[in-house]
Amino acid sequence: MNKEAVKEYLTGLQSRICESLSAIDGKEFSAESWEHANGGGGLSRIIEDGEVLEKGGVGFSHVRGEQLPGSATEKRPELAGRSFEAMGVSLVIHPRNPYAPTSHANVRMFVAEKPGADPIWWFGGGFDLTPYYPFDEDVKHWHETAHKACEPFGEDVYPRFKKWCDDYFYLKHRSETRGVGGLFYDDLNEPSFEECFGFMRSVGDHYIPAYGPILERRKDTPYGETERDFQAYRRGRYVEFNLVYDRGTLFGLQTGGRTESILMSLPPIVAWKYDWHPEPGTPEAALSDYLKPRDWLTELAA
Repeated sequence: MNKEAVKEYLTGLQSRICESLSAIDGKEFSAESWEHANGGGGLSRIIEDGEVLEKGGVGFSHVRGEQLPGSATEKRPELAGRSFEAMGVSLVIHPRNPYAPTSHANVRMFVAEKPGADPIWWFGGGFDLTPYYPFDEDVKHWHETAHKACEPFGEDVYPRFKKWCDDYFYLKHRSETRGVGGLFYDDLNEPSFEECFGFMRSVGDHYIPAYGPILERRKDTPYGETERDFQAYRRGRYVEFNLVYDRGTLFGLQTGGRTESILMSLPPIVAWKYDWHPEPGTPEAALSDYLKPRDWLTELAA
């Protein structure tokens, strides 16, 4: 287990992602370092009011704690009571243009320890896409890139982690997925540290190739108040998921993390309307066809 190699990769990944997104927007990310009360800290890099990116956050954190919180031990009760060390990069990008989708990515590593026992380590993460006005071309590119990230590690990896993403990013109270999915995995610790670390790097390295071309294609699409209003309404679903279900958000809050960094994923403008539904046959109504698990690579094959 080489924690320093993981940390070096993560800090480099944060810089590379920010540089790539800044090149598209034309505005630099601001940077703010912070310390965690129980040890460690992080670096939050934020962009707001850009020409392309209305709000975005790319955060690196490396924190420690005396005891894993409930969000981390809910499905692994054998880890309860262990101290922990966690490091990762987490990001959410909210473009200004309603035709450009929101995107999220996260790669992380945990180590849980207790006296007299071997450390337990695992990796987790993934990336997912949340369009408001979806395009088949974009969804196909996103999932083809996700497949490429998984391909060196076995043919079963993409379908397994694609399904995990569909299941995880699901708003049960709305009976819909958060978007068109991507990849999600957790508790990855086999077959070896080197293999798992390699997979984490592949996921992290494929985020910009997956998202950058979509952002470039959609950032200058003409739009009006109708599209902005719908974007704000659908962003409400994003907030609902992050505050009700997201384990990363819960983990940060339960471990006394920095609130501003934890909630940097929330969109700058959002709206809720009582029992509102789009008119049938409108572009807004078409979104519902994308908010369900689908075999995108097969359905959208040329």
